[in-house]
Amino acid sequence: MNVEIWSDIACPWCYVGKRRFEKALAEYEHADEVTVTWRSFELDPGAPVQYDEDNATRLARKYGTSREQMAAMEGQLAQTAAGEALDMRLDTAQGGNTFDGHRLVHLAERHGKQDEMKERLFRAYFTEGAVVGDHDTLLRAAADVGLPEDEVRELLLTERFAEEVREDERTASQFGITGVPFFVVDRKIAASGAQAPEVLLDLLRQGRPEPKIPVVTGGDACGPDGC
Repeated sequence: MNVEIWSDIACPWCYVGKRRFEKALAEYEHADEVTVTWRSFELDPGAPVQYDEDNATRLARKYGTSREQMAAMEGQLAQTAAGEALDMRLDTAQGGNTFDGHRLVHLAERHGKQDEMKERLFRAYFTEGAVVGDHDTLLRAAADVGLPEDEVRELLLTERFAEEVREDERTASQFGITGVPFFVVDRKIAASGAQAPEVLLDLLRQGRPEPKIPVVTGGDACGPDGC
């Protein structure tokens, strides 16, 4: 079973959703049969490497509310995250472009460290207040999960995995994905949003392929091509 999760590094609900999915997977009876693939999604593809104002001010303007109201919403979200044992400091998070971070996650997949890389970037953005579009930030994060420094530097100097990121986003568009996180099981069944662990567990159980009936072969039989 392959579970694909579309998400953005700068998406707080994606971080919460990751924890809730991990809880669901820990309870799933066939967890050893599940492969998790992280897919790219940019909430703000036109963003600069780093915005020159804090997130609460920028988002308040974007959504037509006051900075105070936005800060209060961020506080409530941080409390929800704390319930998932996440130290989410939205007041110090620095918004910016996540495209190179997504490329780095694709590189990490080649080394069997995709989940670790995703986790490290979430922590950098939401807990450490790091600029995840900054190449020095990405180099440090990649080193922390054990990616080869020469490959990371090459990636950041080239367009490596850019097409893979764009392909993820094209697929998201084809699936009608407009918000993240978005969970897809074997491209047959899906769930949108940071659902509760029990909902995600049910998704896994529903998506499990029906077991094949054991068949003893070798007897005489007839088929489409004759007997």
